[in-house]
Amino acid sequence: MQIYINGEWRDSSSKDVLNKYNPANGQVIDTFPAATKTDVDDAVDAAEDSFEGWYNLGTSERAKILFKAAHLIAQNREELENLLMLEVGKIKREASDEVDGVLDQINYYAEFERKLTGQIVEGTNSKRKIFQYKVPYGVVVAITPWNFPAAMVARKLAPALLTGNTIVLKPSSDTPLTAAWIVKKFIEAGVPKGVLNLITGKGSEIGDYIVQHKKVSLVTMTGSTSTGQKIMQNASNNMAKLILELGGKAPFIVWKDADIRRTLKCITWAKYLNVGQSCIAAERLYIHEDIYDEFMKKFLEVTKRIKIGNPETADLGPLINKSALKNIQSVVENAKESGYKILTGGNVPNLEEPYRNGYFFEPTVIEDVNQDSPIFQEEIFGPVIGTEKISTTDELYRKANDSKYGLASYLFTEDPELMLEASEKIRFGELYINMPGPEASQGYHTGFRMTGQAGEGSIFGINEYLKVKNVYIDYSRGDLKINTVRDSLFDNL
Repeated sequence: MQIYINGEWRDSSSKDVLNKYNPANGQVIDTFPAATKTDVDDAVDAAEDSFEGWYNLGTSERAKILFKAAHLIAQNREELENLLMLEVGKIKREASDEVDGVLDQINYYAEFERKLTGQIVEGTNSKRKIFQYKVPYGVVVAITPWNFPAAMVARKLAPALLTGNTIVLKPSSDTPLTAAWIVKKFIEAGVPKGVLNLITGKGSEIGDYIVQHKKVSLVTMTGSTSTGQKIMQNASNNMAKLILELGGKAPFIVWKDADIRRTLKCITWAKYLNVGQSCIAAERLYIHEDIYDEFMKKFLEVTKRIKIGNPETADLGPLINKSALKNIQSVVENAKESGYKILTGGNVPNLEEPYRNGYFFEPTVIEDVNQDSPIFQEEIFGPVIGTEKISTTDELYRKANDSKYGLASYLFTEDPELMLEASEKIRFGELYINMPGPEASQGYHTGFRMTGQAGEGSIFGINEYLKVKNVYIDYSRGDLKINTVRDSLFDNL
């Protein structure tokens, strides 16, 4: 593949390339350019130069391009599904669901073509008005993750483009091919040259440079908290607006009156979707003591039935890369050393070729976990979950909220009073009650504490890409009285 700058697919200025591996078998599937600072400058310059023309095109015309991009993706969705399976190792059902999400995101945002509004308010008298209307920021840098590489690209490109911003897209080095595929569909749909630019390469070499670029007005990024903190520091040099979705540590709470079968289906989704590599993944399982034994027996039975291997037929695919696999192995080994009980899993599975060298790990459930342990405090981002009994609502709220993160949370109960009380007392940006995720396009995907700032989705998410401009107008005509200015200064003029 190549990078895309100012309407041209090209190699990086250094000609250097990086390898992209298939996580299911460890084999190289393609190379991609290692962009340089020169490439970044070119991409940002192209975005800046094209901004005025793109903004002047108008929201309705921009929406037509988004609708066409969604149509082109839908026509070729099997290509994208196969690419997600190849590049990320997603199982077939998850790849199909992600493409559905891509189409939903783009179409949803495009539908706002005539719904972006401002207001006119009266000034200090009836002859004075304040026009407050929304304008785009300008050049947007979009940094996307590898876990949902198609959906996250769509969720950033669609609102930014609809609102008149121009973009430099920097995808994860683990998923450059998916990003390039989607960019091609937007270009084919009619996005003018310079408006959408794609650069790839190591974040350590171009990441800092791009977010502190003097021509960048907004940075939207989904990724780790540590990366988000670094972006905040670098972006402060230019006071760029930030949209950051960072880490998560979702509590999954099973109350004593929960519908067990329904809850089992939801925990299986919330924990094992995308091999647990999700910011809204269930990472802490709290079960009421009255049903703990019954629920755990069934949950372990379901977990042991999960099929690992070939993404075409399996229930669980590979982790994204070798480093992720080593991290999960370390998490489990440390848990063993701490005396926690591994109820199931905990090992690299013994698979047949061609998956023997893939980055697979068994779904793992750990018991007797201390609330202060890394299992309950640090984001795992893999198919591992710790479990603990709870007995009172006070304990429920105290343990659920005991996290530096605050993105997603889950509660399963038939008690309407508990539902309402928990809606107030569980301090997370999202609470799913008696249902799985993921977040809806019309929902505002946001988190508290170390999970980041701002958010995406809904009209609130669209407005993140717009700033309010105020125009004061006085149409009273005649002489003007200004209290702090002496009128005699203007005698005989």
